[in-house]
Parts: sequence; structure tokens; C-alpha cells
Amino acid sequence: MTGTRQASSAFGRDVTLGGAVREFGRHPSPWIIGTLFLGAVAARVVVGGWTWADAVVPLVMLALFPVLEWIIHVFILHWRPKRVVGMTIDPLLARKHRAHHGDPRNIPLDFIPAPVFAWLVPLLLAVALIAVPRLELGLTFLIVITALGLGYEWTHFLIHTDYKPKTALYKATWRHHRNHHYRNEHYWFTVTTSGTADRMFGTEPDPDTVGKSPTAKRLHGLDVAGT
Repeated sequence: MTGTRQASSAFGRDVTLGGAVREFGRHPSPWIIGTLFLGAVAARVVVGGWTWADAVVPLVMLALFPVLEWIIHVFILHWRPKRVVGMTIDPLLARKHRAHHGDPRNIPLDFIPAPVFAWLVPLLLAVALIAVPRLELGLTFLIVITALGLGYEWTHFLIHTDYKPKTALYKATWRHHRNHHYRNEHYWFTVTTSGTADRMFGTEPDPDTVGKSPTAKRLHGLDVAGT
């Protein structure tokens, strides 16, 4: 772990966008999501049968994605370990996210853990091929959700480097997520946008009115092991 922290910290200083792209490509999550995305695009081209719905699906999913981010962040990533019938329920995603809050500059912790894809990929395929009534729209869904996933991974990774914001949109997103990590973990749950789902769900306060949380780096006052 120490070696990983040293490597990530060394990368974090004076980072360029090109350097960030190269570092991004060294981690498994972008490759897994990217492979699924390219496979979905190829399958969609082969299947054909394009309709107006193929334009509507991306717009609807783009509008709903901040809400999905918020729900996942609040109820899965910030899950508090629970004892149920003598067993502790503490999923890998929650444990890794506690580690991420404890060490926000540890770059490998910025990404979706590779073991998660063992169930996430089959789940996405099941939704695309079984739950969606038409194969064509199922593949369109798969293209869009993987594209959004890549965007999420890239944005989250970049925010946790020392790459300096160059645009107003990215600066707002950067500040939004930094507030979540370094001011108060109970607010600012979206990652790829600011002022969207958080405003809807009442977790977008004026940062100047929110005190620094003593547990921002130790979620629920627990360590990674849940103690």
C-alpha cells in the first residue's frame, strides 16, 4: 500500500492532461468498461433497425444519470456495516469507498474495483438483453451506460489529481466533489455534475454554511475493516 501511495502522490504533482490520460489507461476499470462499450457499439451497428427511440434513450439516461450517481453514492458507497442474523453486511464497494475517503490521493482507489465487474458486467448485459423489450434499444442502453461509466471514471480520477481546472464547468464539478471529501461527506454526492441531483435532494448547501466534518476521512467513524 505504501508503494501505491508514493506512486500516486508522485503522479499527482504538476500533472498535465496528457499525463492524466496515460495514467488513466494504466488501470483496469477503463479497459473493462471501454471493451464493453466497443462491443456494444459493434453489436448495435450489426443489428441495425435504428429508430427515433435510439435518440431519446441517450437523452433520458443523461438526464437521469446524476440521480443514479446520487443514489449509488448515498446508499451503496456510504453504506454503514450492519449486523444481520449474526453476519456483518459490508460490501466491497463500501469498504473500498471508506478507504478512498481515508486516502483521497491514492489513485487506484479512485476507480471501480476490478472484482466488482464480475457481477456488474453480467448485470448490465442482463438489463440490455433481457429486461429491455427490444434488442436494438437494449444495445443502445448498453452503449450509453458504458459511455457514462467511462465519463464517471475519468471525471472522478481527474478530480483527485492535481490537474488544474481550465473551464468553468469542470471547476464547478471539481470544487463540488472536493467539498464532499475535504469539508463534509454528508453533502455533494454527485461526481460528474454539480447542482443537479444534490440540489434536488437537498444536499447542495452553501459551502460557507457547512462546518468541516471530523469524519470526512473516516466514514461513520470506521476504518476500512468496519471497526
